[in-house]
Amino acid sequence: MDFNSNRDHNSNREFNNGRDFGRKEELYSQAISAGKRKYFFDVKETRGGDKFIVIAESRKLFDNNTGNFYYEKNKMFLYKEDFEKFQKGLSNAFHFIETGEIPEPVVSEQEYYAPQEESQSNESTIDGIDFSL
Repeated sequence: MDFNSNRDHNSNREFNNGRDFGRKEELYSQAISAGKRKYFFDVKETRGGDKFIVIAESRKLFDNNTGNFYYEKNKMFLYKEDFEKFQKGLSNAFHFIETGEIPEPVVSEQEYYAPQEESQSNESTIDGIDFSL
């Protein structure tokens, strides 16, 4: 997987599943080496001025078939509205590793499985097709 596979090489714009987010260059970037892995924390900004974090992991692996090393890379996009819950979830995971105590969930099971506001609709038909069970 190419680390920049979601980047248009002729510009500095990034795409996610074909959607152009009009992203700019990094406002801040930090790389952390950890053995065969490297972690990147990049702060970027949309054209609308919203800041978000891109967390990337890069692992150096060996391909036995070709005899060459290659990098496997993964990215995660973290948006401002999720910062608090993400930070709490990460803190909970660290707490569990250090103490073995299971912390309170960041989001209750009921909240997790509740329908999103934008998808709540009482209609069960589209163009006259009934989808109700």
